[in-house]
Amino acid sequence: MTTSNNGNPIVLAFSGGLDTSFCIPWLKETHGRPVVTVTVNTGGIDSQAATELTERALALGAADHVLLEAREEFFNTVLKYLIMGNVRRGQLYPLCVGAERGVQASHLARFATDLDAASVAHGCTAAGNDQVRFEIILKALAPELEVLAPVRDHSWARAAQVEFLEQRGMPTPLGGSAYSINRGLWGVTIGGTETLDSKGCIPESAWVLSRGALDAPRAPLEVELGFECGIPTAIDGARLDAVTLIEQLESIGKAYAIGRGIHLGDTIIGTKGRVAFEAPAAEILIAAHRELEKLTLSAMQSRVKEQLGQIYGDLIHEGRQLDPVCADIETLLDSSQSRVTGTVRCLLRPGSVFVLGTDSPHSLMAASRGKYGESAGEWTSADALGFSRILSLPGMLHTRARGD
Repeated sequence: MTTSNNGNPIVLAFSGGLDTSFCIPWLKETHGRPVVTVTVNTGGIDSQAATELTERALALGAADHVLLEAREEFFNTVLKYLIMGNVRRGQLYPLCVGAERGVQASHLARFATDLDAASVAHGCTAAGNDQVRFEIILKALAPELEVLAPVRDHSWARAAQVEFLEQRGMPTPLGGSAYSINRGLWGVTIGGTETLDSKGCIPESAWVLSRGALDAPRAPLEVELGFECGIPTAIDGARLDAVTLIEQLESIGKAYAIGRGIHLGDTIIGTKGRVAFEAPAAEILIAAHRELEKLTLSAMQSRVKEQLGQIYGDLIHEGRQLDPVCADIETLLDSSQSRVTGTVRCLLRPGSVFVLGTDSPHSLMAASRGKYGESAGEWTSADALGFSRILSLPGMLHTRARGD
């Protein structure tokens, strides 16, 4: 790749949104150096979107624009473990976009190093999580790189950024400064004035994937998902690679407005934050995977996994996937999924997914001769009576000790 002789290039992580669009001309004017924009595709970018990103970056003054493919890597290094761990932050939010920042930052660091660039830049604000996620990874992988954050470090408000671009006759993203939208393989996040406090909801027109889906509700649709060792592998019997499967399931689920939500939780920097999200594929896959696990895992496996899955989600949310403990948890998750193989039938209805049933060659339910609530199997009625008596002992002893 060739760049201007006007100095060492600045490598900018480019999403095409307002903040990163603003950064291109600002960096050029302020530092007098060429800007090379890099978009790491962790989902949500089709061929048309890729072309539009290139055109926008060049129109804003970038010396070059590069699209790096990372969807498969994102699934193999992060998403599959979020599925295995049934990870939902705050019991609601499936880490739609923040989970991909580590992969994006890793590619940014490698690209800048290969280009012999001295500086990388991002468009994060001082009030969000992404600044932390990007910089933890960048500092760990390439500590020699200078990190520039114009929006954060110079307190550029969104309205001021729009004015900056308009004064120079440069294109502004569709929607201007009304909403901050991030899209990836695992879903979409949407931030706007309604999410700045805890009371409001974004309007129907602001939803990205499912806008208007509830205006004329569709008839319910049954979908069968196949899993092998905890990894989704098929829709209605058709085998698909993981990335294609997630993309197809998003297309199916968004028509039912499945996976909509507004998450209120704790940010990395210690404040409360709120964001709207759409995650149809994540909603369906986590619901299905969780039920298949209930059929194939022991009670203690499920309990330990639930605790570690929550910790793993917190680490990914905070951009700490390079911490050695993440690899340790991933090893346990991989081991736990050795028998999580089978099919799950789901009924998609407007706004919800209902699990109809599951089947697995490793079913612990089918392995028992007993039928819950109906008949004993590997035990007798006398065994059941004795079991109940033994379990009642702690309560009996406490009552006796209290003198009741």
